[in-house]
Amino acid sequence: MTLVNTRLRRSILLGLCCGTVSFGLPAAALAQTAYPTKPIRLIVGFAPGGGSDFIARLVATKMSEKLGQPVIVENKPGAGGNMGATLALKSAADGYTLFLAAASYTVNPALYKLPFDSINDITPIAQLARGPFIVAVNPKLPVNTVPEMIAVAKKSPGALSYGSAGTGSITHLVSEYFLDTTGTNMLHIPYRGTSPALVDAVAGQVQLVFGTVASTLPFIKSGQLRALAVTTESRLVALPQVPTMIESGLPNFAVTNWHGIIAPKGVPADIVKKLNAVINDSLQAPGMKEGLESDGLTAASGSPQAFGVLLADEAKRWGALVKKRGIKVE
Repeated sequence: MTLVNTRLRRSILLGLCCGTVSFGLPAAALAQTAYPTKPIRLIVGFAPGGGSDFIARLVATKMSEKLGQPVIVENKPGAGGNMGATLALKSAADGYTLFLAAASYTVNPALYKLPFDSINDITPIAQLARGPFIVAVNPKLPVNTVPEMIAVAKKSPGALSYGSAGTGSITHLVSEYFLDTTGTNMLHIPYRGTSPALVDAVAGQVQLVFGTVASTLPFIKSGQLRALAVTTESRLVALPQVPTMIESGLPNFAVTNWHGIIAPKGVPADIVKKLNAVINDSLQAPGMKEGLESDGLTAASGSPQAFGVLLADEAKRWGALVKKRGIKVE
């Protein structure tokens, strides 16, 4: 036996004893079976304290417990969430960088020139949650239903105003969708966030807002704003007396405030499968239902494929509306 063969035999025996021989299995495949072996980044494109940040941290905690590695939330706000999305989607497709996509993610491609394709340059992982927007008005406005609101708006075109979280925000697009659907005209007053829009609605500076549940519900409960409807197909548990837009006479009006997790294009299928299973399991964990409901949301578990279809459908929907309404951002 030659010296080379002797050394090779010893190496194989040592590998068998230590469990390190792969018998030709690629290193990448070995790494995937062990995933994750280090902390995972979950990038949020908005500042701490908002709805997206709340959901990200709620889910990240449960994911960390189940994966055995920390899932660290990193806030990268700017450009309507585009800065965080760009950072995440330009990262390595190894499952260690994820992005928390909100409903506005599917609006941005129609408004901004992005350095990535928001549908074809991603790997859908899982939808996390869904919830409605609340259609709310200043109590001094003499309307109690959506049909009454429409009648007032049509009687005095342009006399009423609505507030949004800013031009191109999802609350702006939902409001424009309402105007387009009902054939009404109102003045748009953009703000830097939903909170200041709600404050001015309470003060009577604007008459209408489409607000998220978490930010709008306290004003409804205190009587500072009046809820006319919610935008999902089902009523909100926290406001069971408030009808949906469909029940209010707009049969095709359904808009969901959703969140989900995506990753760069090319994440290995076994990692996607593991992440999807862990996320769906996390959404059923004790305390998760209550946590989501405190923000006006419900769990929305499902497959990566189903989430991918939602993303494509929403991008098509909002893209068509932006074009039709001539919406632009500065």
